[in-house]
Amino acid sequence: MSELLFFAVCFIVLALCLMIRVILGPSVADRAVAADSIDILCDMALILFALHSGRSIFLDIALITAVLGFVGSTLVARYLEGRL
Repeated sequence: MSELLFFAVCFIVLALCLMIRVILGPSVADRAVAADSIDILCDMALILFALHSGRSIFLDIALITAVLGFVGSTLVARYLEGRL
């Protein structure tokens, strides 16, 4: 197993650990931060897997999910602020 694949699996395990915070989070803000962190970790895992496999389609998917994660985080922040 190469180092890239090992770290991609580590990022996925960390994202699964953050699911506990999403489910049990004491506030909506904690859940939003955990969900954004899961998005970032999954994007990093996709990038590392793309480097490992040599297929660029995973980079495209990571880029799309990163943009959607940013838009989602912005919308949640505006909603919590009361301006949406």
